[in-house]
Amino acid sequence: MRAALQNYHARMQRVLDHIDRHLDDDLDLEALSSVAAYSKYHFHRQFTATFGLSVHRYIQLARMKRASYRLAYGDAQSVTDIAMDAGYEGPDAFARAFRQRFGQSPSSFRKSPDWEPWLSAFGPLDNARSKLMQKTYTPDDVTIRNVPATPVAIMEHRGDPATLGATLQRFIAWRRAAGLHPRISPTFNVWRSERRPASPADYSVDLCAGTGRPIEANGEQVKAGEIPGGRCAVLRVVGNTDNLEPAALYLYRDWLPESGEEARDFPIYCQRLSFVPEVPEHEAVADLFLPLK
Repeated sequence: MRAALQNYHARMQRVLDHIDRHLDDDLDLEALSSVAAYSKYHFHRQFTATFGLSVHRYIQLARMKRASYRLAYGDAQSVTDIAMDAGYEGPDAFARAFRQRFGQSPSSFRKSPDWEPWLSAFGPLDNARSKLMQKTYTPDDVTIRNVPATPVAIMEHRGDPATLGATLQRFIAWRRAAGLHPRISPTFNVWRSERRPASPADYSVDLCAGTGRPIEANGEQVKAGEIPGGRCAVLRVVGNTDNLEPAALYLYRDWLPESGEEARDFPIYCQRLSFVPEVPEHEAVADLFLPLK
């Protein structure tokens, strides 16, 4: 029974991976059922039963999420181009769908996103990707590295995680102005709290850009700091790096007690090696670091 369930999950995961890799293609039911190796008739019902939303709805949300990232974090594409990439015939249809889902026009969202309805709208998509089909990690996935100390510029986010998107926008704008593009300046997140603390106001994370230069705040609350060097357990996560909680739980709950190692007095953190919207979501890569004594 367990082997059959694992095979079923693997086939469904194959479909999710295929969708994420081919968002610009014609993802019809026949092609996707073939990827899953199920009949078209049964595949549609199985997908909906497994993920709580239809294949069509999943694809719509995946395309809309990519479009919203491009609006919020990039300025290279026009709204019309983003609309076409999201599968809409023109900007008017895209704007109507966008406003219905988020309560803002695409242009308004690009200038000043309201992140709370955004988070709510993509709950079903995130649930399908990360909660129902969680990746299973093993000790072979973890390496121990001696990492060098890295001086960083830090922008702190303190408060409700629903407002993190606004801090990310400010951080991206600041590092652009400072000439610290991710290609030359490594990107780190240091978690100072649980992902979901008892009170949302207690959520705390540091957004960091590696730099040895003097920090020019340019009107932002940015300070100098350091990612300390030393031994770390490192776990690489590929795709769906929005939610690193399952990987962090594996390191803390499973790997650490079995390894005989002891955690150092510095929070778990990640280095984002590639991230949305620079790459598609399925190509995002993050290394999760658990500092060790």
